[in-house]
Amino acid sequence: MMIVRTTRFGKVEVLPEDLIQFQEGLLGLEDCRQWVLLADGQNDALGWMQSTTRAEVALAVVSPRRFITDYQLRVYRRELNGLDLPKPDDAQVLVIVSKNEQGITLNLKAPIVMNLDRRLGRQVIANGEEPLQFELGRPALRKSA
Repeated sequence: MMIVRTTRFGKVEVLPEDLIQFQEGLLGLEDCRQWVLLADGQNDALGWMQSTTRAEVALAVVSPRRFITDYQLRVYRRELNGLDLPKPDDAQVLVIVSKNEQGITLNLKAPIVMNLDRRLGRQVIANGEEPLQFELGRPALRKSA
């Protein structure tokens, strides 16, 4: 068992096999290479990627398909290098959730792709015109009852 100190969740106990390695970090957070994926206790649509090395860094994440049923990630195959994915379909894809003046947005331009079996992750840049801030409707991330 390992303790991860966080500013959002306090001390969190995780198993070493819960850690996800990002060899290149994330965009703007290149120094954060080890993360743990945490469930949100009040919203089953939402998860949190918590840095294990910087207590103040926790990113809200969701599966884009939960909100955009026809979502398909298109990336160059080289973007998936280092993830040891047997097939691209084996990847778990998450997007970072943000808040702006208009409401809640999803970053569809730079999703996070993970091989959960190997505990490897990478942030990739999507091909095409995917938006950096895809606006969600107001009730989309409302807390579940």
